Amino acid sequence: MANGREFDKPATYEVRVKGVMDAAWASYWFEGFVITPLPNGESLLTGQVADQSALLGLLAQIRDLGLPILSIRRTEKMSKENTKDGKDDRFRSKKQSQPCR
Repeated sequence: MANGREFDKPATYEVRVKGVMDAAWASYWFEGFVITPLPNGESLLTGQVADQSALLGLLAQIRDLGLPILSIRRTEKMSKENTKDGKDDRFRSKKQSQPCR
């Protein structure tokens, strides 16, 4: 079992909430995050969080706004140089991006 130290490093998170938010929310409430309104009445917040403490602060902010949290997913943004397939930057789960040993 890992000691959890890998979660004390910056990581990109996707947080899905119930409710439609536009980009104006990002500049005021969620600086550095991209907000994507989804057609099903939900919104996806994507951005980098410094560590687990900062993630808890983000989740508290979402709670304080009365937005129900539907899911949270830790991802890694991979660059072309860091991927075997050389495809454009895209969000990939940490599990998918680790090489087999």
